[in-house]
Amino acid sequence: MMLIKIGGGEQINLPAVIADLAEQAQPFIVVHGANVLRDQLAERLGMEKTVLTSVSGYSSVFSDQDAIDVILMSYSGLRNKQIVELCQRRDINAIGLTGLDGRLVQGERNKGIRVRENGKTLIKRDLSGKPRSINASLLQLLLDNGYCPVLTIPIVDEKGYAINSENDDIVAQLAAELDIDTVLQLIEAPGFLDDPDDEGSLVTQMSAAELATREAAVEGRIKRKLLALTRLCQGGKTKIIIADGRGEHPVADALNGSGTHIQ
Repeated sequence: MMLIKIGGGEQINLPAVIADLAEQAQPFIVVHGANVLRDQLAERLGMEKTVLTSVSGYSSVFSDQDAIDVILMSYSGLRNKQIVELCQRRDINAIGLTGLDGRLVQGERNKGIRVRENGKTLIKRDLSGKPRSINASLLQLLLDNGYCPVLTIPIVDEKGYAINSENDDIVAQLAAELDIDTVLQLIEAPGFLDDPDDEGSLVTQMSAAELATREAAVEGRIKRKLLALTRLCQGGKTKIIIADGRGEHPVADALNGSGTHIQ
């Protein structure tokens, strides 16, 4: 089974992605982002986004209740249903879900994020957490009956509250608990780049050991993404492809060798 993670950038060619998926014979699950849509909606609502960087160098969006409300509107509302509609137009019987629905993605609330401010170490607590388990029986029930799950945040915490989480971590949890042989991540770049500002610096092949080395050498959002990719590799059975989601055949091109392939 294949897992497709569709990035949340505005240049992702969603109609082309879904058209390619309609040609796939194997079952698949979609996990999608909506970060640009979230930021646009938050700006229109007058809600300023706050990004925290932990003392260990990982960056994340500070998730108060306003942030969760915007996630519900943008990720699980507009973008999720846009993708479901595109799927239905291509005869993919998609069903849109969040981690809340049926406790599909059970998470654990973060104890707090250790940050440095004005020379002091502070603990910032918010409505965010990490996925700990998947309701695999619910997903299998849907797949067995011909439905294509289209999944996004928020996930659910121990007490039933909606919490923010990283889609990369959700993908890693899904791959760990389900029979996933290929994870395809579609982004706004040809694949993993040595230089983020140079699309000609594509890394076509990468090992798990190289991933870990690169993760240790960077900071910010990319550090968190590389850590999640490293965890994906730990099972040893999943092939990972990071490829361009902007083209006319994003899925077909990736499966035929384009992008960055990590084995």
